[in-house]
Amino acid sequence: MSHQFHSTVLREYDIRGIIGETLGTADAYAIGRGFATLLRQAGGSRVAVGYDGRLSSPELEEALVAGLNASGCDAVRIGMGPTPMLYYAEASAEDVHGGIQITGSHNPANYNGFKMVFQGRPFFGADIQELGRIAAAGAWLDGNGTHEQREVLTAYVVRLTEGLAGIDRARLADLRIGWDAGNGAAGPALELLVEQLPGEHHLLFTQVDGNFPNHHPDPTEEKNLADLRKLVAEKSLDFGVAFDGDGDRIGAIDGQGRVIWGDQLLMIYAEDLLAMEPGAAIIADVKASRALFDHVERLGGRPTMWKTGHSLIKSKMKEISAPLAGEMSGHVFFAHQYYGFDDALYAAVRLIAASARLGKSVTELRGEMPALVNTPELRVQVDESRKFAVIEEVKARLAASGADVNGIDGVRVSTADGWWLLRASNTQDVLVARAESENEAGCERLLAEIDAQLAASGLERGPQAGH
Repeated sequence: MSHQFHSTVLREYDIRGIIGETLGTADAYAIGRGFATLLRQAGGSRVAVGYDGRLSSPELEEALVAGLNASGCDAVRIGMGPTPMLYYAEASAEDVHGGIQITGSHNPANYNGFKMVFQGRPFFGADIQELGRIAAAGAWLDGNGTHEQREVLTAYVVRLTEGLAGIDRARLADLRIGWDAGNGAAGPALELLVEQLPGEHHLLFTQVDGNFPNHHPDPTEEKNLADLRKLVAEKSLDFGVAFDGDGDRIGAIDGQGRVIWGDQLLMIYAEDLLAMEPGAAIIADVKASRALFDHVERLGGRPTMWKTGHSLIKSKMKEISAPLAGEMSGHVFFAHQYYGFDDALYAAVRLIAASARLGKSVTELRGEMPALVNTPELRVQVDESRKFAVIEEVKARLAASGADVNGIDGVRVSTADGWWLLRASNTQDVLVARAESENEAGCERLLAEIDAQLAASGLERGPQAGH
């Protein structure tokens, strides 16, 4: 018996597809068999399994567990919850050697997928392709695994609250915070969490609903923060926090309704952390603002620019022992007093802690940041077969021109006006562009450079251009 996956579902960081079209229970079963085969070959035998609030998740979970068992691995079923709860179950239990979360993350409701961790490390890239090869060959180990239910939500939430350790809770008693779970899988954990936090808390959309009736659960898109912004304004709250569909990405707004983007949150976390860990390395992806890298350097830290992608960042953190990392997309990773995985609920607790330790409100911290003009992520449609080739063409032209280029993930070009970025998405058939300058005129000149490079490779930025 063998299995062929749809050509689009085995991706760089995870497995993802459209239910009933490119992904179904047969795929979940094959993933279970392949993962169990690789884990047993590496000396492991027990896998934690969790799932998000999507309508298709329970049936995929059943099939996944059946596949794990058929290849001889035991499944520890932790039920519905955010992805970081699955990571916690894998990291904190000595008898668990791997973990799989069924989640469509921030994708539309008809998508679903799998995020995996293998003996404490991210499972991505070549690992995922290997699942495809094993399935196509039917080269699975056989066995008779067991499955058990394990409740971890309570222990997970208690562990989250340890992010406030050492802070006088009386200092936090007057805090007033808004929260938006977006009907995603973080809702029940959030309800438990705020019961244990000091201060006053106002919650939106904690009811898990895979139809996402209120707004799409992606806090990196400003339109999805409208409900939270309204709540913060109406109740004059100190700040607001939002989560994506599976709780591994954070969005935030300050008391004035200003968005605090991923790299700006990292500026706050870095300031707090470097006071405790002087000279530490702090990692951010190539999309992050120059203000962040300058800020870390000014505070005596070691700013490290790295490739976009949560699995790639986690691997780099381990390699250079960085206590903190983050991405523009709202993935924040704390290895300082935590496990090093991306957990938006823990990041929210650490935002409260940072504000308290720094002695400034979140609004003050946001207000101190330099006012730069930057574009959102601009997406340029490109044929899958061309996307990496275009980047190579751009690199060659820039090298010939003597430009100041960082080529670690696409091209990030620094000029007197600021910087611009062009990189190939690992998850979609698009090129991603971004530019940042101190003023509008500088930003326009940077965009003109991007447009010139795209044109030279026969592409153009679509009608979404601008700021």
